[in-house]
Amino acid sequence: KNMDLTILAPIGAVLALLFAVFQAKKVMKEDEGTDLMKSLSQKIRTGADAYLKRQYKSVAVVFVVLVVIFTVLAIFGQVNKFVPIAFVTGGVFSALSGYFGMKIATAANARTANAAHHSLNKGLKVAFSAGSVMGFTVVGLGLLDTSIWFYILKMVYGDNAQAIASALVTFGMGASTMALFARVGGGIFTKAADVGADLVGKVEAGIPEDDPRNPAVIADNVGDNVGDVAGMGADLYESYSGARLSSMALGVSAGLGFKGMMIPMALCALGIFASIIGSFFVKTEEGADQKKLLGSLRKGTYISSALVVIAAFVLVKFAGLGMGLFFAIISGLLAGVLIGYFTEYYTSYKPTQKLAETSQTGSATLIIGGLGLGMRSTAIPAVIVGIAVLVSYFVSGGAESFNMGLYGISLAAVGMLSTLGI
Repeated sequence: KNMDLTILAPIGAVLALLFAVFQAKKVMKEDEGTDLMKSLSQKIRTGADAYLKRQYKSVAVVFVVLVVIFTVLAIFGQVNKFVPIAFVTGGVFSALSGYFGMKIATAANARTANAAHHSLNKGLKVAFSAGSVMGFTVVGLGLLDTSIWFYILKMVYGDNAQAIASALVTFGMGASTMALFARVGGGIFTKAADVGADLVGKVEAGIPEDDPRNPAVIADNVGDNVGDVAGMGADLYESYSGARLSSMALGVSAGLGFKGMMIPMALCALGIFASIIGSFFVKTEEGADQKKLLGSLRKGTYISSALVVIAAFVLVKFAGLGMGLFFAIISGLLAGVLIGYFTEYYTSYKPTQKLAETSQTGSATLIIGGLGLGMRSTAIPAVIVGIAVLVSYFVSGGAESFNMGLYGISLAAVGMLSTLGI
């Protein structure tokens, strides 16, 4: 029972990064299509690169200032001496996951369009492979960062689990700081460009929406890349790392020592293995409609989740920590799948069709209906999260021990994010 499964974490991280490289190579082999497609794709690429360069310059200034502050705090013994370095590694890895994701997205746009000319399945495959590059870069770099620091701290502090955990807790700050800028900056850019393109193009110049003759449409596409890809990459990196690091610390404070740290690390690694397997099940036949396409994407996610359930059972059994923690992980996974399902329901199908109908009676009803729909769509996820928190708290023994309950909640979060790759 004393075997240490933390070694799964670096293995899983390296595997995820190798899989990302493999998928990227596969995408780059595809043909970019006509000269017009190539030139439009190139324009979007140039814009996205220019934006990121500018953003990283601004963020670098903030990082330098904060590193100086943390270094001073470390000298006076207010924070752990590794915090300034860990702050930088978290930020850099977070920025890298966004950067690589965006690099492949801007390379894959014309290739996907071109593949869709041949067949729907081919288009889906190219797009999904390109997306999985970012998915696996995020989880690979995130888990790599945690693994490296875990082993460095283990060499410094030896068997003192408490010291390692309290140092690790603060190691999510770099990723959070990066995500703040990437998400907000990219988001504002994409909305400004999108709304500007639509207003000027459609309302003033009478050019159809998303027509390449409107230069603002290029900016809109650049915005989609920097906001939805680079911004989201940094954002997901932050959630993924934060959940794991906090769970490791709570495991130690619940008195489980290294076992408490091993479970979140091993669970993330097993989630990576499950995501890689699940990604091979995403394919569709010709003439599939949107429902079928979404179904094939969902199949990949569901298969990965099912595999994580089996892996989590074996993991908790192996650690000999009681099945309560297993049910906590399941509640998180289930919550994640359900939130995904309801988000999809509210952003497609009936609700959006109904909303489109209200636009026939004017802007006022559309705005009221849209606001109402937006607010209503958050109700079910909020309730699901609430239920998952309570369930995971009590099944993991929260009634007897408050700290075990908190550990259960944090494991539910790790469970929910374990299949983040796919």
